[in-house]
Amino acid sequence: MASQVTDGAMPDLGSLELLVAVVRTGSISAAARETGVTQQSASARLRAVERQLGLSLFHRAPSGTRPTLEGEVVASWADDVLAAVGRFRTATRTLRGESTARLTVAASQTVSARLLPLWLVALRRRQVEIGRTPTAVQLLSGNSTDAAALVRDGHADLAFIESTEVPVDLGATMVDQDELVLVVAPEHPWNARGPVEFDTVADEPLVARELGSGTRRAWEDEVRRRLGRDAAEPAVVLPTSAAVRSAVAGGLGAAVMSRREAADDIRLGRLRAVRTAGEPVIRPITALWRGGARDLSPAARELIEVAVATAKERVRSGRGTL
Repeated sequence: MASQVTDGAMPDLGSLELLVAVVRTGSISAAARETGVTQQSASARLRAVERQLGLSLFHRAPSGTRPTLEGEVVASWADDVLAAVGRFRTATRTLRGESTARLTVAASQTVSARLLPLWLVALRRRQVEIGRTPTAVQLLSGNSTDAAALVRDGHADLAFIESTEVPVDLGATMVDQDELVLVVAPEHPWNARGPVEFDTVADEPLVARELGSGTRRAWEDEVRRRLGRDAAEPAVVLPTSAAVRSAVAGGLGAAVMSRREAADDIRLGRLRAVRTAGEPVIRPITALWRGGARDLSPAARELIEVAVATAKERVRSGRGTL
């Protein structure tokens, strides 16, 4: 491959973004969606990068795309280049008098209550440490469908959703994962049992969030995936996670909800987490924006980087899985 190197040829920024996305996601198709190109175009651009550099960057297999050792090294260098470009864009904004970056973020309830505050603290700390004015963030909270609509309509720059259904008309990248857990009141019969069969929970009318909620969508999608049928209709539908927790604690029924959302009530003994048979129910937490990766503002890109870094740090410290 070295004989094919074009002297002085360098990959463009879009190709570097694609390269980094493939290494992060392990999939050319996922990286293509994230960067706003077709899979065919993504494959062609990656091969062009390999020709330009004279290096084999990926092992391609039906199970996915894995970077070679050279691919991992080049991707880390590409990350540095893209970070430098982000700093350059921020600096030129400052020269134009746009010294205070502003970002409107729409987030579903679990993210806005449990994750976004941590991300914003980390973002502010990072910016202060390098002498930058912290980004001014406005938060809009709703369910996952609402958050996606706010980005689509131009009312938010960035959204974070918990749904298994990711809009195909928006840029997207997964930043974290979240476990759903079955919760009941301490006196509920399931609390005294061993693992409850998954189909038993699926047949139970639960206390649930409204249609459009990422939690409800993730649970119903998982039931269809495992059992090939719909879950039972909810016993009651409530508009907030807090209302669901209160209803379950009051004995109205069981619920499936984010372990993060239920953590405080479980710790205080108001709710009990009940194991279900089979693998845990895991849903993605996804960032959404209009356009492709190059359309992200520096502030939005930086917040996404902080979210991903926070999740990785949690995994490294043993406080949960990504």
